[in-house]
Amino acid sequence: MVTKKTLPKKAPLKKAPVKKPPVSRTKKPAAAAAAPIVIDVSSATKSASSMMDKAIDLIKWVDTPFKLFEVILLASIFFFGYFAWDSRTVILNAITQSSKVTNLKEVNHLIPVAVSLQKDLEAVSVVVHKASLNVNTRTTMLAFGPKGRDNTLDGLISSLFNKDPGRNASIIGMLNGEVICDKLDVTSKSSEWEIKQGASFICRGGIPPEIGDFDGYVAVGFKTEPADLSVVKTRINLASSEMSQ
Repeated sequence: MVTKKTLPKKAPLKKAPVKKPPVSRTKKPAAAAAAPIVIDVSSATKSASSMMDKAIDLIKWVDTPFKLFEVILLASIFFFGYFAWDSRTVILNAITQSSKVTNLKEVNHLIPVAVSLQKDLEAVSVVVHKASLNVNTRTTMLAFGPKGRDNTLDGLISSLFNKDPGRNASIIGMLNGEVICDKLDVTSKSSEWEIKQGASFICRGGIPPEIGDFDGYVAVGFKTEPADLSVVKTRINLASSEMSQ
């Protein structure tokens, strides 16, 4: 019988410890101190001073009524040019629409609508104008005062946009489909006639009332400002819809 010799087990080899290289810790650089903000007011001061000097020179230059009239005229032309440029999109769209067939009804169809409007709102005056944006004119179609129809303004032609900024703003507002109400100032023969009828406050609405369509407008005059302008504007929009085809 053969006996097997068992070999002695080898002891496991021990791994030599691996030395890790030392970690070098770098210090973060300190944040640089924020530079102080320096505001240079010298240029702004110089600009304001220069504008003031120019204004003073202009005042010194205006030493006659003719020069004063010249300054006022130039300022009016500049303002109207800026106003027209600022509202060029609205005006261009309205001119494009107005090149089509007019939507304003004939005078005999406008009369009953104007009479009903004046009665419902207890207005002292109602004036209907036909507008032509292509040539910047308006033609008065009819006018009603406290005593009824007045033919003195029939066929009166005047400029649509003029040097009065309030009137120009009203036209732009009507081009945007708004009814514009404001204190009545004399800007033409038509407004002069309305004041003679006793009007001191006026509301204007485009015909038709939709945005972009503008064949004319109706002006309603009151002795004093109405208590409820929302009702007045709604009634004017209804009338302007009846005045358009």
